[in-house]
Amino acid sequence: MLTYRQIAKALNQLGLDCPAIAHASLSSFGDEVRGSAETVVGALLGAFSGLMMPTFTYKTMLIPEVGPENNGLEYGRSRDANLMAEFFSTHMPADAMMGAVPEALRQHPHAHRSMHPMLSFAGINVDQALAAQTIADPLAPIGVLAESQAYVLLVGVTHTVNTSIHYAEKLAGRKQFLRWALTPAGVVACPGWPGTSSGFQQIGPHVEAITRRVQVGQSEIQAIPLVELINTAKALIEADPLALLPDESEGDLRARAVREDVASRLS
Repeated sequence: MLTYRQIAKALNQLGLDCPAIAHASLSSFGDEVRGSAETVVGALLGAFSGLMMPTFTYKTMLIPEVGPENNGLEYGRSRDANLMAEFFSTHMPADAMMGAVPEALRQHPHAHRSMHPMLSFAGINVDQALAAQTIADPLAPIGVLAESQAYVLLVGVTHTVNTSIHYAEKLAGRKQFLRWALTPAGVVACPGWPGTSSGFQQIGPHVEAITRRVQVGQSEIQAIPLVELINTAKALIEADPLALLPDESEGDLRARAVREDVASRLS
């Protein structure tokens, strides 16, 4: 069984004293963690001056019968799912696919949460970043953290969950999408919805030289400086507008929409 002390020791070996945006898998440690996800959050808070994690809530999403073209979405095929959509509130748990660690951070007594009805972030000592988020600019907290010399922390996960690369896509001018959320004030249109992340592991070799690594249990922890990660991803996309996309054979609708957008610009 892994303890707080073991995880904290590993994180301290990274030698960082800065804010972090973290993505973490509790199951990646292999052995049971004493105190579960709350222990991981505590260790992260002890190692970093501020901590932010995505606490996205996809259960608020509604898919209309019709909508904008080339939006990476099949309209009119989610009537049953729409009936199960829930109103967003700041007390709504993070989606299960976010994992147990972000939800533990959200529930921390000192945590604050941004107000986006689908793409919220939770954090401690990152209030300026959380306050920067708007409906029109859902990834703004990442930009604010970058100005604070923050790091991206991948705890037992890969770049395929690295939300900060989506911020780089936006800076590079890659196509963004429109989605809709159910809120107590009604249905809210949410622009700036990012594309697919399933091809993001391709960035690995390009940031290997600036990646710090440490092992705890079966979990590998990677730490990458946020500004350099963003600049690297942005440069890759500017040099090749199809960079970091998944293979076409995956049939991802958002990746297809990006490819069509790129083709239309070049024609």
